[in-house]
Amino acid sequence: MHQLYATFGSGNCYKAHLVMSQLGIAYETVWVDVLAGETRKDWFLALNPNGTVPFLHLESGASIAESNAMLWYLAKGSDLFPKSAYEEAMAVQWMIFEQTKLEPNISPARFFTTILPAKKAEMADQIAAWQEKGRDGLARLDRHLDNQDFVAGDRYTIADIAVYGYTHVADEGGFDLSDYPGVKRWLARVQQVKGHMAMPTFAAAAA
Repeated sequence: MHQLYATFGSGNCYKAHLVMSQLGIAYETVWVDVLAGETRKDWFLALNPNGTVPFLHLESGASIAESNAMLWYLAKGSDLFPKSAYEEAMAVQWMIFEQTKLEPNISPARFFTTILPAKKAEMADQIAAWQEKGRDGLARLDRHLDNQDFVAGDRYTIADIAVYGYTHVADEGGFDLSDYPGVKRWLARVQQVKGHMAMPTFAAAAA
């Protein structure tokens, strides 16, 4: 069985949870407390020298350290994988967009607003900068989704899972999603896909 090393509340970790849930892939979650510094412990660095989560240890003994690479590997050959060379290119395009324009801005703004609010006042200037850049990314995504139902074509794929990971919790980073009606309609469509699951929370980690 695959082992997913993950921390609660992480959009990147959630992507792996979601794709395996929707494909019916059996896996075990090993919860890692990032706030307690567990990703810098010797035992974790021995597994993943990058010191990051998510980290997927495959049943074969191999491993994958980047969330979007996990989606690509896990979905290959399934209905969640792009069907044509062009769809593959579009999936790559938007998965890169997610990691360069959305996640780097939504994630830290959300972290210091919702996950570690004690630092919110101290980080106010940085949060404002992340929010400004994140709004630009969301506006670009909104324009794209105004013309189509899903991110990389006319059906749900791993590109949607990748972009959904942090976009659906952007409000927790101070982003007003009502400003992006195309994004909101798309979020609702994604939530209706069979096998959809909510982001695991601290309660799940403690269970």
